[in-house]
Amino acid sequence: MADKRITPARADLAAAHLKGKVDAAQFVEGKAYSVWSGRTALLGSPEPLAEQVSELLYGEEFIVYEVKDNRAWGQAVRDHYVGYVNVMALDAVMQPDKRVSALMTPVFTSPSIKSLVSISLPLNAALEQTGLDGDFFALKGGGFVHHRHVAPLEEHATDFVSVAQQFLHVPYVWGGRTAAGLDCSGLVQTALQAAGISAPRDTDMMEKALGLPVDRRDVQRGDLVFWKGHMGVMQDAGTLLHANAFHMEVFAENLDQAIARIEKSAGPVTAIKRL
Repeated sequence: MADKRITPARADLAAAHLKGKVDAAQFVEGKAYSVWSGRTALLGSPEPLAEQVSELLYGEEFIVYEVKDNRAWGQAVRDHYVGYVNVMALDAVMQPDKRVSALMTPVFTSPSIKSLVSISLPLNAALEQTGLDGDFFALKGGGFVHHRHVAPLEEHATDFVSVAQQFLHVPYVWGGRTAAGLDCSGLVQTALQAAGISAPRDTDMMEKALGLPVDRRDVQRGDLVFWKGHMGVMQDAGTLLHANAFHMEVFAENLDQAIARIEKSAGPVTAIKRL
């Protein structure tokens, strides 16, 4: 049975490439757009107060299959997650050649650190530059970002754990993927992406797709620890780094203590995986 989280299909409408694979009243071709807001919520349903299931970042591509009541229903190209996005966040497809390498970078209205900031862009946002003005890259659509906060798309961090550690004490936000707030799988996915490693969006998806199992007695830095509905990454052999709703932030704590507490609500550890 197809996973609805990553399958653009409903009873009334589905992507054309799924014809013959799923049942739907109508099949349509999708149209590609890019996200032009710093970040925008990906919702699980079209209702105004629907649950945020993930976020899309500036420069990410989104395939739209339906627009209705200012909501675009479609699929994220990067991790294939399906949901509803505010149409105001979408516009023409970019051709990114840079990415944001800082946790957050301001977009200035002119090439000066004293100019007004129009928007802030998170780590891994994709940028299309149109030129260089002193220390600043000019962006398509307007605005300037400092070169020290930007890297070529093909240049990645060498240690995803070090990236994850930069988010220490960032607030816990369900579905979040940025320094404004993120959840357990969002932290790991974001850190891996910064290191050039593709990962699916949710905890159970990562447990199935990433790494090889290791024994609890052999745990080391960079290992991923999974529970039902939760995950974290080892920052050393005894310390787990994880975004969690108990501390309501990204928190580093003793692994044994975390296991004992989490077991009461989520059950035992289901896997420890090494990339």
